[in-house]
Amino acid sequence: MTWLIFASWTPKKLAPWRCFLLRLFGATIERNSDVRGSARVWYPPNLHMASHCILADGVQCYNMAPIRLHLSTIVSQRAFLCGGTHDYTKGDHPLVTGAIEIGPHAWIAAEAFVGPGTIVSEGCVIGARAVVNGRLEPWSVYAGNPAKRIKERLIEWKEPS
Repeated sequence: MTWLIFASWTPKKLAPWRCFLLRLFGATIERNSDVRGSARVWYPPNLHMASHCILADGVQCYNMAPIRLHLSTIVSQRAFLCGGTHDYTKGDHPLVTGAIEIGPHAWIAAEAFVGPGTIVSEGCVIGARAVVNGRLEPWSVYAGNPAKRIKERLIEWKEPS
C-alpha cells in the first residue's frame, strides 16, 4: 500500500525517494541505484542492490529468498526475478525458495525470467524473454526458452574523456 500511494506514480527523477522508501522497509540499496515506480518488490528485506543498478519499469522482484544485484546490473522492463517455486512431486506442493545472484555488469533484458537459485555470473547478458536457471558462465550471452549460451560477450570499454 505504501508503494502504491507514495512511489508507484513518481517520475524517474525521484529515484532517491523510491530507494529511501525501500530502505525504510529493510532493503539494502547503495548509492546511484534506481527502482522505477512501476517495479514491484515483494519483500524489501530480501533485496540487495549494489551501486549503479536498476530495476526498470514493470520489473517483478518476487524475492521470497534473497536477490542480490552486484555493481552496474541492469534488469530491464517487465523482467521477472522469481525466488520461489513449488515441489510438484509432493502432494501438498510445498514452497521451495532459492536466492538469486546477478553478477556485476550483467544485463537481464526485457521480459526475461530468472528462476530460483540462479547465479547470473559477471558480464552475462540474458536476452529478451529468455528463461534462465542454474549457474551461467561469465561474460556470455544467453537466449531462448530454456536459455542456452549462444556466444561470448565481447565488450568495448571506453575511457572517460
